[in-house]
Amino acid sequence: MVRNVADRAFLPTKSLLEEVGDMMILTGKTIMSALRPPYPYGGEFVNQFLFALKLCWFPLLVSTVAFGYGAPGLQAANFLVLFGAIDRLGGFFVLASIREFAPFVTAIVLAGVAGTAITADLGARKIREELDALQVLGIDPIKNLVVPRFLALMLVTGLFNVYALLFGVFAGVLATLVNQAPLGGFWANFFGQASLTDLWGSTLKTTLFGAIIAIVCCYKGMTASGGAEGVGRAVNQAVVIAFLGIFAFNYVFTQTLLATNPELANLR
Repeated sequence: MVRNVADRAFLPTKSLLEEVGDMMILTGKTIMSALRPPYPYGGEFVNQFLFALKLCWFPLLVSTVAFGYGAPGLQAANFLVLFGAIDRLGGFFVLASIREFAPFVTAIVLAGVAGTAITADLGARKIREELDALQVLGIDPIKNLVVPRFLALMLVTGLFNVYALLFGVFAGVLATLVNQAPLGGFWANFFGQASLTDLWGSTLKTTLFGAIIAIVCCYKGMTASGGAEGVGRAVNQAVVIAFLGIFAFNYVFTQTLLATNPELANLR
């Protein structure tokens, strides 16, 4: 009886750890397939890249401007106005937008829009037994389906991060203008606090976010079962797990980056 209770209590944890292990195995297989010739996935890679670009550019634009203008823009500006230090808003946007908000908003939009589409597509193929048919024909589903989506999401998230940074900073400029403050102080403080490490760290982090989203969504799609209801369940699980993976990785990455760069650590 005690064993049954323990099994039921730890079953969710066991299932989660098994899924994480399977995703790590899929990551290794995907990287090896991407590096090992031949490379038959060029057309699919372009299609997936353009697909994600078309789906995500406008939601990302709206989300970045709205999020940047609301939280770090107006709220921080209202606080800084009390101390007569509205010019410090530029430095705050280095910390808020470049390091955290732009990568997070990019990853959330990509996971919610492109990631769900990938999971639904592969899940439908799994339900229709198309993946099994490919294996019978000697076609590797990982090389032909997972690798192009993996590379496309990594590339598009890295590019979208720069896109999100531009509109995030634009939201800071907008908040400065709303408070009738000169932009000279904003830009002077912004460029005074920003560093090359901030930029490449933000882009690298977001690119790895894309890899996490791609692996999670491909795995959940390729392991879907139970018909249309199972595909819907896989889509929901993929989004939740992708968010958890992004949050966990962000903590590790940010702490590692700050720990290896004392100048950035002093700005925390």
